[in-house]
Amino acid sequence: MGDISYSNGTNNGNGNGNGNGNGNGNGVNGKAHSVLNGYRKSCWYEEEIEENLRWSFALNSILHTGATPYQDIALLDTKPFGKALVIDGKLQSAETDEFIYHECLVHPPLLHHPNPKSIFIMGGGEGSTARELLRHRTVEKVVMCDIDEEVVEFCKSYLIVNSEAFCDPRLELIINDARAELEHREEQYDVIIGDLADPIEGGPCYKLYTKSFYELIVKPRLSKEGIFVTQAGPAGIFSHTEVFSCIYNTLRQVFKYVVPYSAHVPSYADIWGWIMASDTPFELSADELDLRIKQRIIGENRYLDGKTLSSASTLSKAVRQSMDNETHVYTEGTARFIYGHGHGSAYKQN
Repeated sequence: MGDISYSNGTNNGNGNGNGNGNGNGNGVNGKAHSVLNGYRKSCWYEEEIEENLRWSFALNSILHTGATPYQDIALLDTKPFGKALVIDGKLQSAETDEFIYHECLVHPPLLHHPNPKSIFIMGGGEGSTARELLRHRTVEKVVMCDIDEEVVEFCKSYLIVNSEAFCDPRLELIINDARAELEHREEQYDVIIGDLADPIEGGPCYKLYTKSFYELIVKPRLSKEGIFVTQAGPAGIFSHTEVFSCIYNTLRQVFKYVVPYSAHVPSYADIWGWIMASDTPFELSADELDLRIKQRIIGENRYLDGKTLSSASTLSKAVRQSMDNETHVYTEGTARFIYGHGHGSAYKQN
């Protein structure tokens, strides 16, 4: 999992500047609070992406750490990426580049839909997905359903960039399990968005990536010409086989038209993937997408336009071939997980 480590510039003979020699230094799960008031030369966040690969960056400060009944949370002030939200040791969103993730998640399905009025968000507790949705002139109602009320309240308090979205009368906030909420609702939605945490072993979300969930819960809640979109994990040339390819293949078992697309998100240290699915084909050209952006969206996108979206859905040869050959179907019994929670060790910089 993600670690926060400190250097106090002293030499205690063990060469790591630790002062206690135990190397835990993990502020995300609350073990390093006693160090916060001490003198330190540097403070770093580190996330173990794979068994032999770690991603670290310097911090200005730790704004908050805590735990809810569902997950660990932290808000960090990082030097390269500004404020960063970390959940269960995985960086979820960073101030400087979250617009890439959220524009890619929200705007493609809404632009491809002829007249999107009602939207259901699974997850989305930080509020950025709702913010992007509410920029669309056609949108009349957004239901945001997140299981973790403490994370939602935390984000309301600390992520002021989304304060207007949380106050918008078109937003209905529900604290519940998204599966249970969709299951008992009778209304249908023009777009359903999976803004869920990554499928991590032991995490609360992996069951929302399964074939049965897509087939029995999501699809029946889509209106005619409805579109489902989900974040789908790392999509790099090596990392796409973790979950991206099997989520794509799983959706192909349920919907007639499935479009994977990807973009580089610097704070994630990888290419990231999203997948759109519908029983109506995605046929808009780059120029037609640009026209809809101009007609429908309030304000300027920072990342996405028609050409960007068209290129995002053109995957590299190696990834494309791998996706086409994927046979794994995501079920509760055959789930794949992203390398994540519980992995990592403190990194000391003297």
